[in-house]
Amino acid sequence: MASIDLASPTVSAGGNASALAKQRVADGIVGLKSYGLLYGSSPVMLDLYQQIERVAGTDATALIIGESGTGKELIARTIHDQSSRKDAPFVAVNCGAIPDELIEAELFGHEKGSFTGAVQGRIGYFEHANGGTLFLDEITEMAPVRQVKLLRALETGTFYRVGGNDLISGNVRVIAATNRDPAIAVKENGLREDLMYRLAVFPLRAPPLRERESDRELLAQHFLALLNQQEGTGKSFSKRSIETLRTWSWPGNVRELKNAVYRAFILAEKIVELPHPHLASRVKKPMTQGDAMSVWIGTPLADAQKQIILGTLKYCGGDKRRAAKALGVSLKTLYNRLSAYGDEGAEDEPEQ
Repeated sequence: MASIDLASPTVSAGGNASALAKQRVADGIVGLKSYGLLYGSSPVMLDLYQQIERVAGTDATALIIGESGTGKELIARTIHDQSSRKDAPFVAVNCGAIPDELIEAELFGHEKGSFTGAVQGRIGYFEHANGGTLFLDEITEMAPVRQVKLLRALETGTFYRVGGNDLISGNVRVIAATNRDPAIAVKENGLREDLMYRLAVFPLRAPPLRERESDRELLAQHFLALLNQQEGTGKSFSKRSIETLRTWSWPGNVRELKNAVYRAFILAEKIVELPHPHLASRVKKPMTQGDAMSVWIGTPLADAQKQIILGTLKYCGGDKRRAAKALGVSLKTLYNRLSAYGDEGAEDEPEQ
């Protein structure tokens, strides 16, 4: 199985012109502490900024590959904001959160009466994003049989609404994301190979926090500044917290660091004390038979199931994929359960 080449792609402009263009991009990126919605000045982030700069001015599809919590949606938004489509809609769709039987109608729309419950027609995400960018997160959670329609829409720029006969043209740039290795997803029949190559015209890698050691303090200070602005406060990190940020490797990714700052901010009067990373890492330890929670005898089955699901999700630090694996259910099933639980199951914050 061929793998995706994540070396920095290049945009051909012909000979010396291409080299000069790339040098101008590099000169402008070096030393940046932020770029669009992204924060960081580590070498891997500066390299990412250069890649975004190159692809933003094109209409190429892009595939963002990275672990949960690394900021894949913010990368996609930054590409959109730096492109000629910036004044048009940016529409984000989590493919893992949409039931399989509804995803085609959600993407392409449907006509009245096309299926049970379709009491009126509606347009889909492709039409909502017309002229702009459609971001498809967790693309490998879409059933392969549904991926055929998506591939056709990408290849032709046209599609049919579910139950419709009129061919609709769209001007949409698609950016997809996955936290799985695409080649493995293809091998395991989670992603069509032809769709993978169509999406990965320009692949980008969202680097994990462990590769961004010099960014930890910058990110934490950024999150704290946002909270101070939001709450009208003037809280600051303790010296010990700054030292911890500089010397200890944090578990998880940027989302986990953001949540740690938020919790510490809530607890602080004026001085924010971050927890030691080895304490935060407890939610990431492997589950064992000794890890348990209590459910009273006689608890209604639906309530017991809810407690177990929410408890497992909390234990996994909000990582839905890991929680689904621990529970022995599909990611879609977990999303459906959490949706039914309402606000209690929607504790995750947007990725950074």
